Amino acid sequence: MHQEWSLLGIKWQVMISLFSWLCHSVSAQIHYSIVEEMRKGSVVGNLVRDLGMNVKDITSRKLRIVSDVSEKYFSINLDDGNLYIAGRIDRETLCGAATDCILTFDAVAENPLNVFNVKIEIQDINDNPPSFLYETIRLEISESTSPGARFVLQKAEDLDIGINRLKSYGLSANEHFVLGERISSDGSIFPELVLEKPLDRETQDHHELILSAIDGGKPVQTGTALIKIIITDFNDNTPVFSKEVYKVSIKENVPLNSTVLQVMATDEDKGVNAQITYSFSTLAKDILQMFTINDKNGDIRIKGHLDYEMKKSYEISVQAIDGGGLAAHAKVLIEILDENDNVPEITLTSLSSPIPEDTLSGTVVALIAVRDKDSEENGEVQCQIIGEIPFQLVSSASNFYKIVTKDTLDREKMASYNITIQASDKGSPPLSSVKVVVLDLVDVNDNAPVFGKLAYSAFVPENNLPGASIFQIQATDIDSEDNAKLTYFVVSNSNHKDPISLHVSINPVTGVIYAQKSFDYEQQREYNFQVIAKDNGSPSLNSSTTLKIHVVDQNDNPPVILYPPTDSDGPIFEMVPWSSEQGSLVSKVVAMDADSGHNAWLSYFLQASEPSLFTIDQHSGEIKTLKVFHDRDSLKHTVVIIVKDNGYPPLSASVTINLVIADNFQQIIPEINKNPSKLHSQSNLQMYLVIALALISFLFLLTVIVAVVSKCRESKSLPSFGPVNTHLYHTVDPRFISQFNNGTLQLPYSYNICPTLDSTEKEFTFLKTQQSVPVDRLIDADDSGIGNENIRDPIPDDSLFLQVC
Repeated sequence: MHQEWSLLGIKWQVMISLFSWLCHSVSAQIHYSIVEEMRKGSVVGNLVRDLGMNVKDITSRKLRIVSDVSEKYFSINLDDGNLYIAGRIDRETLCGAATDCILTFDAVAENPLNVFNVKIEIQDINDNPPSFLYETIRLEISESTSPGARFVLQKAEDLDIGINRLKSYGLSANEHFVLGERISSDGSIFPELVLEKPLDRETQDHHELILSAIDGGKPVQTGTALIKIIITDFNDNTPVFSKEVYKVSIKENVPLNSTVLQVMATDEDKGVNAQITYSFSTLAKDILQMFTINDKNGDIRIKGHLDYEMKKSYEISVQAIDGGGLAAHAKVLIEILDENDNVPEITLTSLSSPIPEDTLSGTVVALIAVRDKDSEENGEVQCQIIGEIPFQLVSSASNFYKIVTKDTLDREKMASYNITIQASDKGSPPLSSVKVVVLDLVDVNDNAPVFGKLAYSAFVPENNLPGASIFQIQATDIDSEDNAKLTYFVVSNSNHKDPISLHVSINPVTGVIYAQKSFDYEQQREYNFQVIAKDNGSPSLNSSTTLKIHVVDQNDNPPVILYPPTDSDGPIFEMVPWSSEQGSLVSKVVAMDADSGHNAWLSYFLQASEPSLFTIDQHSGEIKTLKVFHDRDSLKHTVVIIVKDNGYPPLSASVTINLVIADNFQQIIPEINKNPSKLHSQSNLQMYLVIALALISFLFLLTVIVAVVSKCRESKSLPSFGPVNTHLYHTVDPRFISQFNNGTLQLPYSYNICPTLDSTEKEFTFLKTQQSVPVDRLIDADDSGIGNENIRDPIPDDSLFLQVC
């Protein structure tokens, strides 16, 4: 059939009228007109050109059709921009007998977002011939019927409209009947059989005629039915309906088997000829599926589910036939009333997800279409966004809404949004639906790394292993992915001559800090530097914090004895006056420790080979007499002074002191002579002093011999001594003065040393009874009794003592 239309030159048309162009410029509407039954793949028009778009842009702008129905029949070719037929279009299936059949859809383009309304009018072609409900029409006519009698026949149906619909009827040639027409009040044409010549049953008891229905299309299409006429003795009256047109309105949600209305026809005949049978005189499937008629009483009932959105009205031809075959026809018009039985439908047409979190306010992120199949107020829809979120709905073309941002976004506060859209109609009761649109945010590097503190402190014991981890410092970045990947490095924040990288290093990924060397508390007690965390975003952001490493002291330095000096090669002698009282200060050991804190707290202990006459203060290091001396007590006492610190494990140092009890210089000589070997070792180290002493001793001996012989012969001649070096003990370094702890001597005693030689010319060292004591900060007021330094015993008359110091 379609090929015949093509041969005759009746092709589809594309019309863009001046009105359509004006609508396009104002409301973005495009109007096309095509004929039904076009071949799949036929071109409707160049939609891209008509929309004023560039073919090169349609792919990037994602031009597409948005429709529940039209997208099954049309498609857009993204290569050339043409709108093509995608499926068979049957106007009668889509629109039935409606005068206008229009398919609409929305063409949506993005970047920028635009919505274009496209209307396509479907024009009818003559693709449906007229048809009768029954192929055979049976009539019973009495032979006594007068010429001129009219018998209404069933009407043919043509699904086409306009010029293609049914135009006329025809009757095959015969000698008794002619064809007439009857026009009902609604304009419908019913064929009528008109008796022109009297009938004679005895001559011919039946007649067969052909009834033709002819449409106005080109080429003309026809439909036929066979009329079988039976000649009877009597049936003079035709049934008559009470109305030619019955009208009724029913709601679409009426229950099944509900009565719509009841048609009624009467017949004045009696008996079998008055018995009327009702039926639908139509072939329409939609009518036969929805309604049924009781053939006895004309009761029309609901057979299927009515749907206003599918069909809004029905036109049914009803036929009443009596027992003699005579028929009457009436029309039933059923109007379907809309009920609010369809919830609004929300369709997501376009969505830009994910979007950057720094998207500007007012940016379109999605497009939705809202449709309600109901009509009037039942189909009027209002949309809103549920909840307090930074988005709003903006009405767009026809039933479209844009979802736009109305405030700044922050992925760190909300990584994604569930945009809940509610659409409600104005029906009673109102119906609503909900659509959730999930919108994700893409992270932007808008947050710098953050440390937990502005400054950190770490305590590291000294003598640590080089390369050992000593601390870990980490920052957090609330951004995501690369924007949250951090790199750490250290920067010195002081003007130290050595770069901080020589002391510490940091793992750039984990933030673990390692010692590059072993720390020494005595060299440097703290390290102060900055740790910088830098993210991997673009542009990169960073932040810093300060880390102070405190080196914790360890007990790695033993005490150092400053006085008496321990570097002397000979023995150390201290002279204690015989007349010293109990508790008299004899001497004081001065020591220091380079460590600090508990590790530098010093304790002093005294060890002697025999019960000692002396004691030492554990905290101050002062050596004092334990008791008053007696004649039986030994004049010489050797003691070992041990100095211990308070560290763990404790470290110590020691010094040996020879304490000689004597009131004068001469009394210590015998004690000194008991240790010639030790003195000899000292003289070997000081050869230059020995030579000087030998010369002086020679002169001294001569003087002593003369004095002794003259005064006391029984006395043993005493050797004479010359002056010697008065600074055998090392002077204390003043730099140590400020480092002495409580309980240690501030400044040491200064002792003058004098040598002497015996008769065998041996060299010894002894202590002078006169001691020089510093005035400031040496000994407290109650320490003035050290050996009664200010008391000098007179030299006996019978002895001669030469003091050279």
